[in-house]
Amino acid sequence: MLESGFAKGGQGGQSKEMKLAESKRWCRWSRCHGCFFILVVTVVVFYYNTNIKETAHDWSPKWWTKYNATKWFIPFNSHNNVFPNVSDPSTPGSTPELTTAAGLTTIENLSTFPQTENITEITSRTVADTNTPHQTENSSPVTQQITQKKNVKPTPIPYVSPGPYVVEYPYDYHFIINESKKCEEQKPFLVLIVPVAPNNKAHRDIIRRTWGNQSEVQGKVVKLFFLLGMHSGDGVEQVQEQVQQESKEHQDLIQSNFVDCYKNLTIKTMMMLEWLDSYCSDASYAMKIDSDTFLNLPLLINMLSNAPKTNYMTGLVAGNAAVLRDPSSKWFLPFDLYPNPQYPLYALGLGYILSLDLPKKLVAASRHVKALYIEDVYLGLCMQYLGLSPTNPPNWGYFIVSPLQYNRCTFSRLVVCLIADNTDRLWIWKDYNRPGPYC
Repeated sequence: MLESGFAKGGQGGQSKEMKLAESKRWCRWSRCHGCFFILVVTVVVFYYNTNIKETAHDWSPKWWTKYNATKWFIPFNSHNNVFPNVSDPSTPGSTPELTTAAGLTTIENLSTFPQTENITEITSRTVADTNTPHQTENSSPVTQQITQKKNVKPTPIPYVSPGPYVVEYPYDYHFIINESKKCEEQKPFLVLIVPVAPNNKAHRDIIRRTWGNQSEVQGKVVKLFFLLGMHSGDGVEQVQEQVQQESKEHQDLIQSNFVDCYKNLTIKTMMMLEWLDSYCSDASYAMKIDSDTFLNLPLLINMLSNAPKTNYMTGLVAGNAAVLRDPSSKWFLPFDLYPNPQYPLYALGLGYILSLDLPKKLVAASRHVKALYIEDVYLGLCMQYLGLSPTNPPNWGYFIVSPLQYNRCTFSRLVVCLIADNTDRLWIWKDYNRPGPYC
């Protein structure tokens, strides 16, 4: 038993020595592997950091923040904005605030996500900041991802109609044909703006040969411009080529990149105001006038010689005009869009005059008043928002909206009127300007 016990004791001692030796070998192996692991991690971190710096040799925390902001922000961009670019850029964090003007729901300080153009700008800035001549085929994934962004065009925002009775304004329209220096060079007293379809060159030519041919009246400089949108439907390229050629010949066309149609007359009117504010604000007055009209410029200039210089709009002023609720009417407006039974005072679109301090104010007001498709009513709503009203002309017969048969005596006593269809306007102009008394 004793011998047996010694044997067991020897085996136990031998077992402990073996375990101790094995434990020492494990520690040495663990330390080696640990060092190897640390070395590998160091190499990987160094390689990654080197590639990032190669991707942006001017690397900084500011760049890294910009890159991540771009990467994470893009998927959350909103494409369903009905009133794009309506917010005031000075208040990018503002939230919608609904108010009412004459019962019309308005939008104040509506903040929206940037449009595709803004995302493109952010992405292009990021690429410009990070793209360097040191890139090779072995560029890091970050470099490859940014390079791919540079070559991929953003998906255009699908057009979302704001509805049948409102139009897409404010919006970032721009002028594709412009006469930006004419007012600065010629310093007109009165600017005439005639909205007309791009393919309606015949009306433009008639106006150029009649009342639009008067560049100085009673010592006052008068300047004429035609305002166009973009032709749609068949023959778009041909019409645009003709417009470009006409612009070179006459230098009196202003064209913006909205679709030219009846519903978009409000857009056309607001682009007129934007243009006047940007390029012709030193003139005294501007007149918007339809193309199928007769204009008596000497009587108009005489009227404006005694007119207010600021906050002035006049024309055929409609008062207590009823809102038309018959869906078959050309000017129908539903109750839920405008609940009041009557519109505020507004000057009919046949032809109205405004002092040149008003365009800037009306454009600013348009950011708070939903853009109805009835352009003259919409200007009345913007005037109401500003706390202003159009002024009646000195004589109620100066502005005639119903088409008139030509009479030399009658035409001498009005400022503007519609001309009946199938009338030879060139003959009217020739007869009106012949020598002798009008009446």
